[in-house]
Formats: sequence, structure tokens, C-alpha cells
Amino acid sequence: MLINGRELLAVANENSFAVPAFNISDWAMAKGVFEISEQLGAPLIVAIHPDEMAHLGRDAMAAIIQRAYRSSVPVTIHWDHGGSYEQVLEAIQYGFTSAMIDKSMTPFEDNVAVTRRVVDTAHAVGLSVEGELGTIGKLDEQAEDGVAVSDITFTDVDEAVEYVDRTGVDSLAVAIGTAHGLYPKHVKPELRLDLLQEIKARLPIPLVLHGGSGNPDDEIGQSVKLGINKINISSDIKVAYHDRMREVLADTTLREPLAIQPEAIAAMKQVAQQKIELFDAAGKADLY
Repeated sequence: MLINGRELLAVANENSFAVPAFNISDWAMAKGVFEISEQLGAPLIVAIHPDEMAHLGRDAMAAIIQRAYRSSVPVTIHWDHGGSYEQVLEAIQYGFTSAMIDKSMTPFEDNVAVTRRVVDTAHAVGLSVEGELGTIGKLDEQAEDGVAVSDITFTDVDEAVEYVDRTGVDSLAVAIGTAHGLYPKHVKPELRLDLLQEIKARLPIPLVLHGGSGNPDDEIGQSVKLGINKINISSDIKVAYHDRMREVLADTTLREPLAIQPEAIAAMKQVAQQKIELFDAAGKADLY
């Protein structure tokens, strides 16, 4: 069942769980996240970043859309981190049912102006819109210790209220202490759960967590209870998928995808299952 993000996340918000947004970049990964979500009866967001779209190819969207229509669980196809109004127009043309516009690195008024324009256009054709306020960190692989994190601009509560009011976004990605990428084991990220509570008290719309791959499970579980309704998962499933594929390819006699990819998909599905259960999304398809 293919629906837009507003419909999908409204149920999650009302019932205090989070829907995983799994970033996929090929058909095998898409197949895997559909299968594990259906197995667990969990709603699903298939997320595709513009860079992933460049690799996947526009023609693949027809297959993903058809797979979503015949799925036994509710599915949203989400354009992740659209960087401009024009990119969101592409998402509309491709058949996405949800789009993110990310102007979080620009001044507040510019962010509001572009996001409002995206909302007006997307809502007119049935897409939901996710915005972002504040900036999450980014791991710097060139740093001396390899783990320096770029400055995090935490979401300001008053600005968040104004931003949602002026833009009309359906959901908001908040910056509460996460970073894109995987943290090394000796680095301990920490979420500002107190800030999340403040934002949710003022903004009852669905809130989104980006860059949570390296955070402890107990923190992520708490964030769901405190108002996070969508969590982006990219690095974790891609690492599982490609690490297992590298192991399989150690046998240099293998050349057929059917002999190589199933184990990689299985490894990815195992990680996806853990995330679905952590977010309390298993079995929640019955609520739609």
C-alpha cells in the first residue's frame, strides 16, 4: 500500500512509535527492506538520496512504486535530503510520495522561504514535506584522530515553532546531537533528550532523527518514546550488506548474482529487523 509520509507518520505520532526510513541504492536492497518489513508487519519508508538516485536510475522507480503498491504494509517512498526546489520537482516527476527539503545550512529566512515554496508545490500534488532546522554533525575522516565531528547547531525551540508555522511542513528533522556516518567504538555520542522533550512539547507534529547510526540503542529507544516518529537508517544497513558481500566474494569462482547477493541481503535484513524492533514499529501495520 503506497501512501504519503503525512498519512504514515500521523499514525506513528498518535501511537508513539517510529518508522524506519531505510536508504537504498539498488534493487537488492529495496527487495530486502520490503521483505523484512512485511515479515514483521511494520510500516516502511523507502528513502532515496539524490546521490543514490543517480546510481539507481530513474527507470528503477517504476519497479519500486509497483512493489510498494502490492506490499502488505503501508509504504512511503521518500526523497531524502533534497537540496533545492528544483530537486524536489524531480521527486514529484519520479513518483515519490514524500520529499525532504534540506536548507538547514542556509540562514533561517532562506530556509523558510525555500521550504514554503516546496510545501506549496508538493502539497498541491499530494506529497508530504519534511524540513530540517539546525544542523547535525558530520564525521571528519581527514581529522587527525579520524573522528572529529563538525559543529552541531542544535535546533532552537522558538525557531522551530516559527519555522513550522511559516512553512507548513508535515514533519521536522531536528538536531539533538547526532552525526552522519558511523562512530568509532571509542567515541560515545550523546543525544540531547531534554531538548527533544522541549521541542515535542511545543510542536506536536512528527519529529525526525537523522544520523543516529552510532548512538546507543537505549538512547534511540528513549527518543522514540519522547516523540521521534521517523529515523533514517543508511550506514548501518549498507555496512552489513557490503561487508557480507565482500566476504562472499572472497570465493573468486563466484560470478552469478544469485550466488552472491542473497547472503548480503540476509545480513542487511538482520540489521533492519533489529532497527524495526528497537523503534517499536513491528506489528504496527495493523493500525493503518
